[in-house]
Amino acid sequence: MYTGINRSKSFSCRFSALFRPKGRLAPAPPNLHRNNLKNHWRGWVAPVFVTPFHQQIVATAMLSTKPSAPRKALAVVLAAGEGTRMKSDTAKVLHAVAGRSMLAHVLASVAAAKVADVAVVVGPGREDVRAEAQKLAPHSQVFVQTERLGTAHAVLAAQEAIAAGYDDLIVLFADTPLVTGETIHALRVALADGASVAALGFMADNPFGYGRLLQDDAGRLMAIREEKDASEAERAIRLSNAGLMAIDGRRALDLMGRIGAENAKGEYYLTDIVELARADGLETRVVVADETEVLGVNDRIQLAQAEAVLQTRLRRAAMAAGVTMIAPETVFFSHDTLLGRDVLIEPHVVFGPGVTVGDGVVIHAFSHLEGATIGPMATIGPYARLRPGARLADKAKVGNFVEIKNADIAQGAKVNHLTYIGDADIGANANIGAGTITCNYDGFFKYRTVIGANAFIGSNSALVAPVTIGAGAYVGSGSVVTKNVADDALAVARGRQMEISGWAKNFRAMQTAKKEKAKK
Repeated sequence: MYTGINRSKSFSCRFSALFRPKGRLAPAPPNLHRNNLKNHWRGWVAPVFVTPFHQQIVATAMLSTKPSAPRKALAVVLAAGEGTRMKSDTAKVLHAVAGRSMLAHVLASVAAAKVADVAVVVGPGREDVRAEAQKLAPHSQVFVQTERLGTAHAVLAAQEAIAAGYDDLIVLFADTPLVTGETIHALRVALADGASVAALGFMADNPFGYGRLLQDDAGRLMAIREEKDASEAERAIRLSNAGLMAIDGRRALDLMGRIGAENAKGEYYLTDIVELARADGLETRVVVADETEVLGVNDRIQLAQAEAVLQTRLRRAAMAAGVTMIAPETVFFSHDTLLGRDVLIEPHVVFGPGVTVGDGVVIHAFSHLEGATIGPMATIGPYARLRPGARLADKAKVGNFVEIKNADIAQGAKVNHLTYIGDADIGANANIGAGTITCNYDGFFKYRTVIGANAFIGSNSALVAPVTIGAGAYVGSGSVVTKNVADDALAVARGRQMEISGWAKNFRAMQTAKKEKAKK
């Protein structure tokens, strides 16, 4: 375990290496573009002259030399990708998987790994991404990339945060939403056990296009090789680069400051840090994750793939916790769906965000739930829609083609058929007949309907809010109720029935004669 362990060593900047006439060019003003997951990064590095910005890197690196205990960690989440292949006005990292943004998933995993400090790197003008980051992690720092010059450059956009001094620097991508807190924890453990760099890898079923993780006979990570630069033997390696990385926080700025851009794209690739660390005699390791966990999302197809992976996780977790699903592949959950024991879910049910379901609930087919709370032993559907603010107590029943919105349905109440209940309080054991509507909106404001316990609302009734139906009261079918009804009273609000003897027979005869005349 890394908690409470301090394996840090004193840090010193390599002035001789940094300032010799032919050194490494440190990234100029920090920036990022994360390459496609299938085009992992490794650039050929040649000596170039040191620049004044390189001296800035050295100066900030010196600020992070003091060790600390227990281990402190900083997560740098790269969220500045333009996402042009999404074909969307919405920032790529704000596209949702299981009801929340990809950025939110990554930040949740960071929190689960007990990484307290977060820096999010966003693109210029992306106030929406900034707002999402600060809403989800109010303590986070947000940095802007003004250029896109490679992954190392991207991380250095957050150099001010890195320089504050950390044992562990974790680099993550906001378009890789399925990485778990356990995997982030495993990267931290590798650092606590003595590694200076730990790269996340996976065994690819088809490694074509991925960067390969090259290991020596002892299993130590030696380099990350892009496929186009790999030999035939190296291309046969299935262990591929997922892009995520953990770096000794006291050495991170020094190592990244020596990454060069002498490659076809002229970019600063974070993957070059492995060979730099090896050249310094530092330990480098691989942490292996499942291939599905490191799926990167660059277009709508991969977004759907990520959704499928996460839905499979959620379904398995639900069934393992005591939920029965007749056709689990047809049920879709939100990331925050809470289900009790012995819940039965029939096919084609969709859970939006904010749904809590009590023990023993039955949800029949083709129902849609969002922002709803359902008490134990309640019954929903089929074809029911529960909208935000719907609250059902124990043994309540909502039947087919019923919509509930911002309403409390008390214990044992029944809303069985073809009904809209909005902005209402339904008392215990009340019965709402088919076709009933609570008329809650006048085009400007919404009003509430209150129906007492044991009340009976006849079919095809319209209750014009604000209105109260007393406990035990009856409303006759077809009524339009505009005034309060007292407890145990009967309210009938409809036109008086009339009967004209023989009218129907005479009408049919008259219409038949007209039809016969028209044929001649």
